[in-house]
Amino acid sequence: MSGGEVLVVTGTGTGVGKTVVTAALVSLATSERRVAVVKPVQTGVAADEDGDLDEVRRLAGPVTTVELARYPDPLAPATAARRCGRSPVRPVRIAEAVREATDEHDLVLVEGAGGLLVHCDDDGGTLADVAALLDAPVLVVAAAGLGTLNSTALTVEALSARGLGCPGVVIGSWPHEPDLACRCNLVDMPTVTGRPLLGALTENAGTFRLDEFRALARDGLAPELGGQWEPGGEW
Repeated sequence: MSGGEVLVVTGTGTGVGKTVVTAALVSLATSERRVAVVKPVQTGVAADEDGDLDEVRRLAGPVTTVELARYPDPLAPATAARRCGRSPVRPVRIAEAVREATDEHDLVLVEGAGGLLVHCDDDGGTLADVAALLDAPVLVVAAAGLGTLNSTALTVEALSARGLGCPGVVIGSWPHEPDLACRCNLVDMPTVTGRPLLGALTENAGTFRLDEFRALARDGLAPELGGQWEPGGEW
């Protein structure tokens, strides 16, 4: 695919910090690259409410954003579309929008809704299908605590089974007082998933101001993602 680079951002589930990680990636990239963020489907947010893309702009500053559909119920995209009587956004349409964005941007981030295999439509289309259409790598955002090793390994395995690349895993919300499971997961994650750990953003990162957030992003993401985080540091 010609044009800019594409990176898909998925989570091991809902509420793991995908949007904050996406904002951190934007914050570190916009000083040198033209960046766009595509949110194919926003669910659980009314038309007049701020969504994930508003959160990205608040944390990372001005950036091109594209939202293809919004459904009010906090459900999987296919179910939410069906419940409000609207058409779903299919993987082919999402891929088209991303390709359009690459024409004028150096980096296009695609933030999914929920996990990798959540259905976009009633034919079973998923974010994994979008990544396959774009031949794009998928960054996995995971939780910090007990149970995350299994869900993260399953997500990485699903990517591998589909021939999709995964540069690594980022912990989306690292607690200020990590328990034993969190501390052990930090060490075990690369071994269990076979992919490198590329960062851990502190919890409540979404409450920071723009200038503070940029510093947080630099400290919380690894050099491969534009930051300076290293495993085994202060965590």
